[in-house]
Amino acid sequence: MRLAIPGIVAALLLSATAAFAQDYEREKRWADEVVPTVVVGDAVWPEGPAGRKFLGLYAPAKAERPALVIVHGIGVHPDHGVIGVLRARLTDLGYTTLSIQMPVLAADKRGDDYYPKLFPDALDRIAAAAAWMKARGHARLVLVSHSMGSWMANEYLDANPRAPFEAWVCMGLTGGYTWATYFGERPILDVYGAEDLPPVLDAAWRRRLALSSTPARSRQVMIPGADHFYAKRETELAAAIDAWLREVP
Repeated sequence: MRLAIPGIVAALLLSATAAFAQDYEREKRWADEVVPTVVVGDAVWPEGPAGRKFLGLYAPAKAERPALVIVHGIGVHPDHGVIGVLRARLTDLGYTTLSIQMPVLAADKRGDDYYPKLFPDALDRIAAAAAWMKARGHARLVLVSHSMGSWMANEYLDANPRAPFEAWVCMGLTGGYTWATYFGERPILDVYGAEDLPPVLDAAWRRRLALSSTPARSRQVMIPGADHFYAKRETELAAAIDAWLREVP
C-alpha cells in the first residue's frame, strides 16, 4: 500500500521542487492543439493558488445531477483517449463535466518521476477546479479519476477530508487505497477492466477490502473485455458510472 506524503515539511520541500520539474511548455502546446478542436463544451482557465492558470474543458448540462470534475492519467491532456470520450458520454447522460489539465513532465518520464514531485500542484489543481465549479452554482460535486489521476485524487482526498466532493469514481488505480481511505464517509466506485494492467488487477482484492469499510453505496465494478484505457468499452464504462451515480443521493 502506498504511503501518504509524510507531513507538512515534506510537502513544502516538494512544492519548492515541483516548479522546476513541470513541463509547462508541453501543457501550452497541448492547449494550442486542443482548444481549437473542442467539440463538446468550452475551454476555461481555472486559477490555482499560485495564480497560474490551467486548461479545463467545461461542458454544462441541464439535468439536476451531480457535476463531475474529471482527472486524467499520466502525461496526457483533458480531452485525450478515454477521458475525452468519457466526458462527452457523461455530458450526453446529463452530467455537467469539467475535465482538467493535470501537471505533466517530458514525454520520456514515467510514474516514479511524477510521484511525489508533481503531487502538490496536482492537489492544488483539483481544489481549484472544485472551487471554480462551486462558484458557478454546482452544489453537488463528484470526483472522477483515472490511473495516475486516481493516485492524485487519493492524495487530494487524504489531505482534504472535508473536500467538497460527495463521491469518488476511481478508475484503474494501480495499487491499493491509502490507509486514510478506510472507514471514510465518502462512497467510492472502484472501476477496472477485465484485461487491465497487472498492478490494477493484483490489488483489486485490496481495494474491495477498503470499500467494505466505506458507505454501503460503495461498489467495485469490473468492465468485461476492457483494458486499462477502456478502448472500445467506453459506452459500458459511462453506463456503469451513470448507474452508480443514480444510487448516490
